[in-house]
Amino acid sequence: MAALEKYFDVHVITQNIDNLHERAGSTNILHLHGELTKARSTTDPSLIYDIGYKDINLGDKCEKGSQLRPHIVWFGEAVPMMDEAIRITAKADIFAVIGSSLNVYPAAGLMEYTPANASIWLIDPNDVDASASRKVEIIKEPATKGVAILNSRLFEIK
Repeated sequence: MAALEKYFDVHVITQNIDNLHERAGSTNILHLHGELTKARSTTDPSLIYDIGYKDINLGDKCEKGSQLRPHIVWFGEAVPMMDEAIRITAKADIFAVIGSSLNVYPAAGLMEYTPANASIWLIDPNDVDASASRKVEIIKEPATKGVAILNSRLFEIK
């Protein structure tokens, strides 16, 4: 995905909480479910700290005195970056879903926010129900092979 940034305005919206996209060289990443390399205050979610790979221990507190917690979205919590993800998706010319069963909401519903003329792609080796309101091009391959196929097809279009 990082290589595509040379030719396209790429926005990566990821449910992953690791920093693999950053390590791969992508620069425009929205972490829907947060980031494991960060901690935040339990009382003020706007207080976010870069902690790298250090553990968070009981008694580790923010500047306001509240306990720190991982900067991730736990099951049952709201996804605070969802509005931003929808805003980005609503402007997409090309929208690719990579390695998703499309079963985890609200992220699974993002493709419904794409513009009517957007090209929609799904890369996954498994059978995935991509019954969107528009045509979805399916590449039934693992991400490593599927992204290479997507890249070649995008350059044919460009």
